[in-house]
Amino acid sequence: MQSTVPPTTGRRYAPWLLFAVAGLTATAVYVADLSETASLLAFAVIGIGAVTACFAGPRRFGAEPRAAWLLMGAACLAFLVGVVVRPWAATQPHPQDLLGDAATIPGYLLLGVFFVILLRARQSVERHAVLDGLIVCLAGGLASALLLAAPAAAVAGRPPIESVLAGLYPLFDVVLLLLVVNLTFTATNWPVSLVTLLGTMVLMMTGDLAYAIIGVAGKTYTSPLMDVPFLLAYVLLGVTALHPSVVQLSRAARRPVQAWSGHRMALLAPAICVPFVLLVAVGARSPWHRLTIAVGGAAIVVLLLARAVSAVQAQVAAELHSEHQAVTDPLTGLPNRRMISERIAHLVEQTPPDGPHRVWVYYLDLDGFKWVNDSWGHDTGDQLVIEVATRLRAALPPTVTLARVGGDEFVLAYVGEQAGALRMVEDVQVCFARPLPVRDTEVVITASVGIAHAAGDPNPAVTAEALLRDADTAMYRSKAEGPGRSTLFDVSMHNRVRERIELEAALRTALARGELRVAYQPIVNLETGQPLGAEALVRWEHPERGNISPATFIPIAEDAGLIGSIGTWVRNQAMSQLARWRADGTVADDFYLSVNVSPRQLTDANLPLIVSAELLRYGVPAGALALEMTESVMVDGSSVTSQVLFELRELGLRLLVDDFGTGFSALGYLRRFPVTGVKIDRSFVSGLGESVEDEEIVRAVVAMSRALGLSIVAEGVETPTQRDALAAVGVRQGQGWLWGRAMAPDEFVASVRAVASAINRDQLAAGNS
Repeated sequence: MQSTVPPTTGRRYAPWLLFAVAGLTATAVYVADLSETASLLAFAVIGIGAVTACFAGPRRFGAEPRAAWLLMGAACLAFLVGVVVRPWAATQPHPQDLLGDAATIPGYLLLGVFFVILLRARQSVERHAVLDGLIVCLAGGLASALLLAAPAAAVAGRPPIESVLAGLYPLFDVVLLLLVVNLTFTATNWPVSLVTLLGTMVLMMTGDLAYAIIGVAGKTYTSPLMDVPFLLAYVLLGVTALHPSVVQLSRAARRPVQAWSGHRMALLAPAICVPFVLLVAVGARSPWHRLTIAVGGAAIVVLLLARAVSAVQAQVAAELHSEHQAVTDPLTGLPNRRMISERIAHLVEQTPPDGPHRVWVYYLDLDGFKWVNDSWGHDTGDQLVIEVATRLRAALPPTVTLARVGGDEFVLAYVGEQAGALRMVEDVQVCFARPLPVRDTEVVITASVGIAHAAGDPNPAVTAEALLRDADTAMYRSKAEGPGRSTLFDVSMHNRVRERIELEAALRTALARGELRVAYQPIVNLETGQPLGAEALVRWEHPERGNISPATFIPIAEDAGLIGSIGTWVRNQAMSQLARWRADGTVADDFYLSVNVSPRQLTDANLPLIVSAELLRYGVPAGALALEMTESVMVDGSSVTSQVLFELRELGLRLLVDDFGTGFSALGYLRRFPVTGVKIDRSFVSGLGESVEDEEIVRAVVAMSRALGLSIVAEGVETPTQRDALAAVGVRQGQGWLWGRAMAPDEFVASVRAVASAINRDQLAAGNS
């Protein structure tokens, strides 16, 4: 947001301030009436400057709507022409004497359109505000007609059109001033541009009122002093357009305003009193005056009654809208969690406990929704949710209640027998068989479904909550088994959920107390068995449960948001250990450590800076650290992830694709991302020597990697046969139990030294022979 405080420090002065000083100076020169030339120049400075400001100022600051400010500039130009022409036109015969009005009246129309566009941009046009305008305008018009237009019309020897125009100008100003006041009603603060715009309208009204007063005396122009309010209005209008706060005029900054607020009553009360004041002031002049006052007063009363009805209707509509919002999802219009809970409770209450029908609750979670959000943004994710809701509603019977209870979570409630309930699952899954449109492409996503059921119950609220909880539990079991699955809840799931919760709590405690440890599995040269690097692997020894597999606690860490903390801890432990090994000569300078990094960590834009600081802290060169990621990072990678990977590579780190071959192994992904190597998944290595298919897959991976200049590491090597088969197809590095399991730091050092001794003995023996 642009600041409303002008930058006036130093020698530089804000354009709006310079214009204000120049405008006031020129006004003073004009009032002094030094000479006709000086007055003309002063007027030109103000008028042309204001017109230029209206066209250039808002454009400079990017004020919207652009069309509104073009209209304001045009209106300002029309007023300028009117003021310039009026003194000359006043000396001309009729109808040339109306040329000033011919230019000025279109200016009022343009100015009115400007305010309407501005109010619409601020979402400030309300029904009771329009009625307020009509009431005030009617009161102002009534006063203008009787106090100004009627006396002006009675002036002998003047065309009626001049008399009418003399009384209409104040009415124009009342309408415009009311539109500006509406801006103030819906503003939480008053920026400089709003204050100066309001001042502009007040000055215009003052000038037009002065002209209307002399019009009663039969005059159309008296002296240059009559133009001073308009000159000052031009100055304030120029300040409005040149001040940085002009951008705030079109921004919705609404605050709740009651239809009968004090501000509005302060505006309406004088308008309501106008007919009574006029009746006392001019009612005795003629029957025509009294009739006009009576008709105007009756119209004001009608508008006031319409406003009261409008206020009541608005209040009722607001209450209904509030009630609807309380039980409805704003994005899809479906019931929310509160409403579906009440609906399920009602179904439980209405279902006989001993009948064949049961209440079935389905909990749906979209698989791949996070990928769409990360790749295309939340707006696209919202459109996907709307499309899913539309498809589900169209596919399900009207008797089935559908609700949205979370970002990508839906709940269905159905009453029937088991056969119908199972068909319902098929109907749901069919909704995801066809691709869903996303931006300029289409995506295929699935839904994980959890199902729970219960018979009728005398305590429906408790049963409804239990059904939702159990269906949610079954849904998580479905997601664990793979995308697009459906699972029926059973009691044993509660035990698994309880165990998961206990493990999460224990993992948090272990991380806080330092109970985790890092083990190192060597990555070796297949030909010599010499360690070229090692993978740092996190291990957890639970004080009661013993060793807990990473396959168990890593997914829990992902779901609980702990993976970032664990990853950072492992990385620091590994770099600290590598620094010690390099310092004492345990490993060579080209030895590297490989550390796993999760997809969530790679969405942190600060990760490259963090890793760079860690490398400096431990004195480890970037080439000695490798980060391992899964293929899903490349497939699901957002723009942030891509940028993080490129910055990590620029640091000099190695980037490896772990478990390569099990996911979306594609040449395009490897070419698009700055990876330096791949690790062939153990599932392909285990079949070497026995499966021709696995051997061909490994051969293809090697050929593709070599073509791209990538390093290759084979995981899960357990036998000499597998080692030899890998060497035969060109793999040079391996990792697996053949050379050792993941070891504590001391065991790893002993292993490295033992291998080095064996290699030295072999070389010595070879030399002696």
